Amino acid sequence: MSNAQFYVPTAYNEPVQSFAPGSAERAELQQALADARRRKANIPMFIGGKEVRTKERLELRPPHDLGHVLGTYSKGDAGHVKRAIDAAAKAKSDWENMPWEHRASIFLKAADLLSGPWRQQMNASTMLAQSKNAFQSEIDAVCELADFWRYNVQFMTDIHAEQPESVPGIWNRMEYRALEGFVLAITPFNFTSIAANLPTAPALMGNTVVWKPANSQIYSAWTIMQILREAGLPDGVINLVYADGPVVGEIAFNHPDFAGIHFTGSTGTFQHMWRTIGQNISTYKTYPRIVGETGGKDFVVAHPSADPIQVATALSRGAFEFQGQKCSAASRAYIPANLWKKVEQKLVEDLADFRMGPPEDFGNFINAVIDDKAYSSITGYIAKAKRDKQKIIAGGNYSKKDGYFIEPTVIHARKADYRTMCEEIFGPVLTVYVYDEKRWSQTLDLVDQTSPYGLTGAVFSNDRYAVVEAANRLRHAAGNFYINDKPTGAVVGQQPFGGSRASGTNDKAGSVINLQRWTSPRAIKENMVPPSDYRYPFLG
Repeated sequence: MSNAQFYVPTAYNEPVQSFAPGSAERAELQQALADARRRKANIPMFIGGKEVRTKERLELRPPHDLGHVLGTYSKGDAGHVKRAIDAAAKAKSDWENMPWEHRASIFLKAADLLSGPWRQQMNASTMLAQSKNAFQSEIDAVCELADFWRYNVQFMTDIHAEQPESVPGIWNRMEYRALEGFVLAITPFNFTSIAANLPTAPALMGNTVVWKPANSQIYSAWTIMQILREAGLPDGVINLVYADGPVVGEIAFNHPDFAGIHFTGSTGTFQHMWRTIGQNISTYKTYPRIVGETGGKDFVVAHPSADPIQVATALSRGAFEFQGQKCSAASRAYIPANLWKKVEQKLVEDLADFRMGPPEDFGNFINAVIDDKAYSSITGYIAKAKRDKQKIIAGGNYSKKDGYFIEPTVIHARKADYRTMCEEIFGPVLTVYVYDEKRWSQTLDLVDQTSPYGLTGAVFSNDRYAVVEAANRLRHAAGNFYINDKPTGAVVGQQPFGGSRASGTNDKAGSVINLQRWTSPRAIKENMVPPSDYRYPFLG
């Protein structure tokens, strides 16, 4: 038993590699991509430390190359979900009683493995499975994930350091327990780092986890699990299953040991989960923690004083990096009439310069959207805009002959309440509304009231009074608010991420706030000399 007070290594943000022509990392990544294409992966579930394969195998294909099979994964069923919950229960006592510094060491080692020997394999799996270009994969699957693991360790120690005051004769202290039961992590396709953080943040705090990733992210999820295994994560702490979402929910939400959910996905799905948990509340041993991030309809609003070139650049990057498949992607923009011609010219020039194609070609800025369902939904919005005679100022074309490719599309809406200004599209579609520059304050009302979401937003202005007005008027419209910057690219430890309204519970991934949700504090009072007489002085 250790008796020292430990200080963890200072967390830092992992430097982003450039992959410039001729660089060593570019050659290493190209080799990793070639190796992954040659292999045919046979991806199992991982339950109780065992690789679990089933007879039902489903294919994994790159969204940008539908003719190629990366491999297959084993489809799970209700029985596998039950086994995963049982494995989490079996592992729980040893894991939550493991000294915190040893749990920390596992995830610190995972971060070093990820940013070292596993770096390009992690990038290759994300690029191929999720159609991210090299830069988008690097900032997500490597740098942000390493940041999550390192900073979460630091946040855990910050929590442990929060202790109550004591008075003479009394020692008050606080311990931070794991939740009583298992945590369910349901993770999205679009960020490998989020997919890894959702199960590992609760695990770091001593919880055991059942992890159900999006089917389109299974390929890189298995890479994450391999890294965690090499880092020494004990059997049963995180159990990876590939059953259908409704099957997972039916079993987990009816289990008495269900203690919490860590979720990123659609608003409708999260609301359904919340209703189900509420209906089953008397089933559970404890009140479950419900933590979710559910999307957005993110805005850029420009003041008449803004620099039009800076606004256009923020839109071309903020709306179209990773094909707009970011919860934070700019999806609606409000541009004053006095700036519009210059903004439009620069934006159209940028989009004309974009190259679109497979991420293995490092010259491609735009790649494919994730799957056929997304492709159909996104192109449906574009087709409807054309039928409605909205002006398409860039893009508007699409094809799924070889992969799910959609041109970055900019719609100039005639009305501020046109549907693509209001509804989440989650693809490479930006809608612009041009407002009378004399109606700045009224436009802020439009920004605030148009969408039910409240995730990210940006204001561009060179007038500080206008910035202050926007910050105050849009206080609840964005949980991450950017001034003279695009509304994407939150960095762990710098911009804790999350929003409210229909965007989720705002439990701020990348901060101590999120880690606090996965612990149950216990206050301990120790009396050094207990009283031996019941009588108080006032009785005399």
